[in-house]
Amino acid sequence: MTTLLDNVFNGLALGAVYALVALGFVIIFKASGVMNFAHGSLLLLGGYLTAVLHDDLGFAGALAVSVLVTAAVAGAMDRFLLQAGGPDPHTAHVQTIVTIGVDILILTDLSRRIGGDLLSLGDPWGDAVSGLGPVTVADSRIAAIVVSTVVIAGVFALFRYTSWGLSLRAAAEDVEAASLMGVRLVRIRMLAWCLAGALAALAAVFLAAFPAPGLERTTGQIALKAFPAAILGGMASPPGALAGSLLIGMTEALVAGYQSDLHILGEGFGDVAPYAVMVLVLLVRPTGLFGGKAAVRV
Repeated sequence: MTTLLDNVFNGLALGAVYALVALGFVIIFKASGVMNFAHGSLLLLGGYLTAVLHDDLGFAGALAVSVLVTAAVAGAMDRFLLQAGGPDPHTAHVQTIVTIGVDILILTDLSRRIGGDLLSLGDPWGDAVSGLGPVTVADSRIAAIVVSTVVIAGVFALFRYTSWGLSLRAAAEDVEAASLMGVRLVRIRMLAWCLAGALAALAAVFLAAFPAPGLERTTGQIALKAFPAAILGGMASPPGALAGSLLIGMTEALVAGYQSDLHILGEGFGDVAPYAVMVLVLLVRPTGLFGGKAAVRV
């Protein structure tokens, strides 16, 4: 029973962090129709900046700077590269391909800088653990759940109660109508990319924290595990991204916790389990858990 509780809590923590990344995918897709394959590189950039700055600025200062810089890089990438010819929704597939090239450029440079090192982000939790009844939990896991919950609640509040959120939802429903009503599509879209970049930088802290050994050049690839979470929930659904992330996090934690009982599936099954769950769900719900059917005129 204790093992099950350990795995469930770890799954919740992983799901909370994946939700930060998956929300970035969804926000960008809602705002621009672009699947941002450079999201993992932005996450790695945020983590790297925190790692190299925390000695001089402290953890809080380094995290603040990394969040701002990563948000600025994401916004600049959209404004000056993807939107160079204007926010044309009909070129979203081309812009998606461009993000692959951007990902390669950023990842190559960061991999050269990090090399084979394991970088500490200087987080205040360290390797401390706490007891919650019969369960022993890393303090970093508790912090991941608390911080992610607060941040996600703030993002949903932005969607619901701010003019930017209203404009984003209007643009997601009908770009042309929103433009005719005075919505400034370029600014709305750029701010969405900035927010997604900030969420990625924050997620990097918890992905590199204990029990992980630290930040390494492959840390950005973990963001790909949030990709099936976004697909599961429906790419245009923030609540779906949250539900999909919790499902993926729980699946990964349970598979890792009971790996010895699942040896028949192979030692590396935990790495492919999120994608296996995605495929199984999409067989039943092709539009995702929260995806709706699109209206098509004929």
